[in-house]
Parts: sequence; structure tokens; C-alpha cells
Amino acid sequence: MLNSRLAVLLCGLLISAATLAQDVDPASYGFPLENPFEATIVTSPPRLRPELPSRRTITQSDYRLDEQTTREFTPQSNFWAVNRLSYRLARQPHAAPLVFVIAGTGANYSGRTPEFLKRLFYGDGYHVVQLSSPTSYDFMVAASRNATPGISSADAEDLYQVMRAIRAQHPDLPVTEFHMVGYSLGGLNAAFISHLDESRRAFNFKKVLLINPPVNLYTSISNLDLLVQAKVNGLKDSTFFDMLLTRLATFFKEQGYIDLNDALIYDFQRSDQRLSDEEMAMLIGSVFRLSVTNLVFTSDALNHRGLVTPANLQINQGTSLTPFMKLALQCNFDCYLHQQVLPFWRARFRNGAQPRDDDVEQLNQQVSLYALESYLRDNRKLGVMHNTDDFILGPGDLGFLRRTFGDRLTLYPRGGHCGNLNYRDNSAAILAFFRDQPPLAQR
Repeated sequence: MLNSRLAVLLCGLLISAATLAQDVDPASYGFPLENPFEATIVTSPPRLRPELPSRRTITQSDYRLDEQTTREFTPQSNFWAVNRLSYRLARQPHAAPLVFVIAGTGANYSGRTPEFLKRLFYGDGYHVVQLSSPTSYDFMVAASRNATPGISSADAEDLYQVMRAIRAQHPDLPVTEFHMVGYSLGGLNAAFISHLDESRRAFNFKKVLLINPPVNLYTSISNLDLLVQAKVNGLKDSTFFDMLLTRLATFFKEQGYIDLNDALIYDFQRSDQRLSDEEMAMLIGSVFRLSVTNLVFTSDALNHRGLVTPANLQINQGTSLTPFMKLALQCNFDCYLHQQVLPFWRARFRNGAQPRDDDVEQLNQQVSLYALESYLRDNRKLGVMHNTDDFILGPGDLGFLRRTFGDRLTLYPRGGHCGNLNYRDNSAAILAFFRDQPPLAQR
């Protein structure tokens, strides 16, 4: 009896071991940047990136969808340029799988990371569609029904409608199967879209990869909001950006030329002008704050809420937006959450219920990965790649990922927030996931 019990116990332990997350060994992992802030800004040194097809060898075009007919607002005249949503499609000359790439917070479909992922997947034989984030102003104006991003299920509905419209716009594109990848907030979006597709069945995604997604959305945005408050010595008489420009100017003078590319940023951080940890944190926080500023202004203006722009003000091409943007800049994501998302959520998802003390907690449970825990745990087509030093993670987040994804979670020891995405080993692991090959840690 004892031996049989031991056998059962050992069998259970072996099964548990087989489902553990794939932790990449720090000693063998070749990504060289150990500072998470530097990794986030600089990303991989150019010499350590994968070889990708050049842009001129990619058959691609930008397209625009018809105007959204289900939106609940009428865009003002100053938004005319984005009344129709743009996206990018790279097509193979033959039948191939198609992968949707969903951008991170505030990012446009043509940004640096979507472009990198496009080239990576295209070189591996995929059709690729690049989509802007639901938090970008172009998506909010052209494709959102209510222009109040932050409620993950609603954002997924908007993205899903866009993806279906894109497929309908290219009926002759020979697609063998559908995949999806999202990074940062786009990873959270991808999880909710995949869950939605389980009932709608427009795509029947074969593989869905979440790269550095937030687990607890409120924790992630709070962490990013805090970065802009980093205390930087020596800035009593100048602004942070004045200091940054001065440092860059000195670096360019020493170099003898100006070449604004990724290699420059890497070299800059190895020069005497390099940014300190506090300065890098503030730079990352400032970029995030600017994304939130656009979010705050656009959502308020489209919905005539009167929080930033007067509710009855008709904004046109001649209207100066400077005073409104200055006001919006004072509102961080927590401010946007309380002033715009929560009231909208109470009105739509709680039938106009009165505010309660636990509203933020309830909303956060509904918009974070927690809401999909059983689906994510039981569906093996979804995988996650994350970094243990990612500053958007909070207490318990890695534990949740380990419990929920098991061996479909690959954890890297460093890389910050998406900073190692373009490292050659990470890129190879991304493609391996979609090929159903073992992850890097198992080879």
C-alpha cells in the first residue's frame, strides 16, 4: 500500500514538474542589458537581433476601412484625418497563415514594434495585419463604439469588429489559418479577443501569444504612473526634457554626426552622457503620460464630457488645442479611470448603479487577466512570454501566470518591458511557439 501511494505521489510530482513554467537560465541567457529601464528604452543591441527581410522585399500596403457605423458619437471636424481606420497588410504571394499584430498602449499600427513583428513573421511565411491599439487616438476616433478604452471586453469587441472587416475587405487573400500576437496592453487585448472568438468563431485562432501583458491592469498602470514621479538630481533650474536634449546635443557633438536609430540609443547609453536609473524611469513614465494625455483629451472631446474641453465647444482646424492638452497632461491614468472609465462602466455595465467603495476593485477584476483565468488555464493555444524584471508586474502576478499557463509560460530573467522582444533568442522562441516547437528553455 505504501509503495503504491508513493508511486501515485511521484507520478503527481512528475506531472506537476512537466507543467511548470519554462524559466530561462540567467547564466545561459545572452541578452546583455541587466537594467530593466535601459533594456526597455534601448532594446536589443543591433548585432544581437535576428536577420529580417528588408522592407523593400515585403509586399505590403496601408488600407482604410469604411467609416464606423456603430459608434455612439460624431467626430468633430478636427478629427477628419482619422475618420476611417488605417491598418497595414503584408501579403505572401501564395496561400499562408495570417497573424494579427496588436499594438501596445497608445501605439499606432506603424510603430517600431509592430513593424519588427511584421518583418519577423513575414520572413517566416505569414501574411501579417498590423493594428493600432484601442487606446490610440486613431482607433478611438475611427473604430471605437464609445471612445472610452479601458474596459477589456468592450475593447475586444471593437478590435474583433475591425478584424472581421479587414477579412471581408480582402476576400481573395488565401489564408490557411489565423493567429494573433499582442505585446504589452495588446497582449491583454489578444487574450480577450481569443475568448470572444470562442463563441463567434470568425477566425478559430490556432495560436495566440501574449508578450509582456499586464496581469493586474490597475497595478500595471499605477506602476507606470509612478515612474514619472522619479526624483532626478540636478533638475532644479531646467526641465527633464531640456536636460535630455542637452545630453543628446553633447553626444552628437562628440560623435561628429547625427544618426537617429536604435544603434544610436545603445551607444548613447554607453557614453558619458548616459541617463541614470531615475532619468530613464522618468523618460519611460513621461512617454506613458503623453499616451494617457492623448487618451484623456480624445475620449473627453469625442464624448463631450466637459472635463478637458467645454462640452458645447465645436473644435475645428482653427481651434488651439494647447490649453486643453496642458489640462489633459495633469490627468494620469488613475485620473482617467475615475473621471471617465468608471462612470461609463457604471452606466453601461451596472445599469447606472450608484458609486460604491469597491468599484475600482470590481472593474479591475473584470478588465484584467483574472477575468479569463479558467479559459486561459484550459486552452493550450494561448501562450505567454514575460520578463521577471518587468516593472509593470506587481506582487502575485508571476504566481498567477505560473498557475494559469504552466508550461505555456516562458520567463526570461531580464529584458524589462518588451526590451528583449527583438533579441534573436526571443524572436526564435516567438516563431517556435507558432510552429508548435518546444520553447527555448526545453531545447
